[in-house]
Amino acid sequence: MMSDDMMEEEVMEEEMMEEEMMAFPEDQAELPDEITVAYFLEWPTPNQVAQLEELYDEAMGIKVNWVSFDTGVAMSAAMASGDVQIAYSQGLVPFANAVTAGLPLQMVGVAVTYAENDNCVARADLGITRDNATDLHGEKVAVPIGTVAHYKMLREMEFLGVDVSQLELVDLPPADGAAALQRGDVGMACGWGGGLQRMLESGNILMTGAEMEELGLFVFDVVSVTEEFAETYPSLVLQFMQVTEDANAAYAADNSAKLDVIAQAAGMEEEATATVLANFGFPTAEEQLSDEWMGGAVQSFIKEVADFFVEQGELEEALDSYDGFVDTTYLEYVE
Repeated sequence: MMSDDMMEEEVMEEEMMEEEMMAFPEDQAELPDEITVAYFLEWPTPNQVAQLEELYDEAMGIKVNWVSFDTGVAMSAAMASGDVQIAYSQGLVPFANAVTAGLPLQMVGVAVTYAENDNCVARADLGITRDNATDLHGEKVAVPIGTVAHYKMLREMEFLGVDVSQLELVDLPPADGAAALQRGDVGMACGWGGGLQRMLESGNILMTGAEMEELGLFVFDVVSVTEEFAETYPSLVLQFMQVTEDANAAYAADNSAKLDVIAQAAGMEEEATATVLANFGFPTAEEQLSDEWMGGAVQSFIKEVADFFVEQGELEEALDSYDGFVDTTYLEYVE
């Protein structure tokens, strides 16, 4: 039988939980009829089951439009114009550059980790490896400027002793970079997802994702929202994160159950989809809230990225801190 002290303690815990739930911010306006979410084609993720089956629409009680973009930089521009309210799997670098430039965005989650799904591929006939990487000097390199791929390329070249000033960088999204590599227009191309898979048909990587992780290159994408949207409709952000969490949990329980649905939403063949997904990681809400992620490490890494781009001349000045652009509120209420 439960003692009076134990019963009192349990009641107090329940009351504290209720008070915490009551502290969740209220919506500041009636819900909109629809919103727009940015995403990538050829970038398969478990939440695309919910995307295609309209589970987000059902949970949020509104129409959710999904619009594909080539890069996270383009996502930032669309959010700045008000055309997009949420970006799913926006690259950390475009996010960091955007908030550094003054764009009012908030990171509300980690979408995916992908050390082996973002890389640079040197054209096969050049015979370039990590041991003779300086042979890239004088070559054209296709890379989507201002993205994670760009950041990784710069850090990789620095480590391998390649002088980036002796490369001609061509700003191309992964699909176009793969095509340019296949045509022989560039000596190396950098990118992710389906584009990277096609690049690998024409060349070889210089370093694996695991080797780059040893340099401190932990590559991940974020779930970002505009500050105005989050402040006005916090309930919608919470529901979006809850549906995403549920989709990730379903995938973790059975990663083959709805592979065909994910492939359809990603615009890929099932085999290619399975290959990309095998190199992805999808942290749980609990993991994202840990010190290794949004509990501190992410904020520090954003600062590191921004400082590096200042050194490279890509940014004029970094902010003193990026703590204010990472909001764990919604993950704390995800069940």
